[in-house]
Amino acid sequence: MGEHAGGTAATGAFLAHRALLFTVAYEMLGSAADAEDVVQEAWLRWADVDLGSVRNQRAYLVRVVTRQALGRLRTLRRRRETYIGPWLPEPLLTAPDVAEDAELADSVSTAMLLVLETLAPTERAVFVLREVFALEYGEIAAAVGKSPAAVRQIAHRARAHIAARRRPREAVSPAEARRVLAAFQQAVETGDLRLLLGLIAPDVVLLTDGGGVVRAALSPVVGADRVARVLGGIGGAMSLGAARVNGGPGLVLRRGGGIDTVMSVRIDGGLVTGLYAVRNPEKLSRVGRETAVRR
Repeated sequence: MGEHAGGTAATGAFLAHRALLFTVAYEMLGSAADAEDVVQEAWLRWADVDLGSVRNQRAYLVRVVTRQALGRLRTLRRRRETYIGPWLPEPLLTAPDVAEDAELADSVSTAMLLVLETLAPTERAVFVLREVFALEYGEIAAAVGKSPAAVRQIAHRARAHIAARRRPREAVSPAEARRVLAAFQQAVETGDLRLLLGLIAPDVVLLTDGGGVVRAALSPVVGADRVARVLGGIGGAMSLGAARVNGGPGLVLRRGGGIDTVMSVRIDGGLVTGLYAVRNPEKLSRVGRETAVRR
């Protein structure tokens, strides 16, 4: 008789892969809360498995999580079709070592997650498993219920789709990112429009996600002048703190002691080119703690 996964050894095996499973689910869903639910569902299934029948525990668990996430993603897609205003992924406050893994940080960045939203569910799963986690085509085929040949075609199509929609990213050193973020934070805190205009790109884009629950722009705010005017009124109403958001620079805005907004800041060539501000309270409920993500 093989050991069932409810045992100590299997519990340890699941915990060893838990951060990886969360990352897979989060990159597929763009929601930390839903990713946590998927990982919990995977644990419940794992607890009933005969370990003697599992040759590759990592591949087995990734397969379970992928299938669960695919089912949930289709439901989430229908909800997002009626979402009020821009939809942004649920922000993660990430640990320092995530930023040190450039590929991982890029894959969980808000900008990348928004591009992943434009893929069909199966394409998204294949892209994430192949490009981010480097799984073999056979493993991916088992996870998504397709043949290895079909998965190769899907992966090729997804790569081309992402490349066509993705804005090339200029390399920014951690020191440069910290410098720009600190100056940007100071400009917002003081409402210094001249300083702000010197830090944001002419074609900067600000997306605000209020989910129809709190006040937020219902369409993208584009251009340095318009974005600066929006940001100029923040400092007097809220306190700002630097943070690592989705593997990169960001700010946490607090009002009355509570978190009001979590903003991811995209920096290219020494200028802020993108701002992603999540205000929807439903997406901020678990932001208070850092989240471990792993490849």
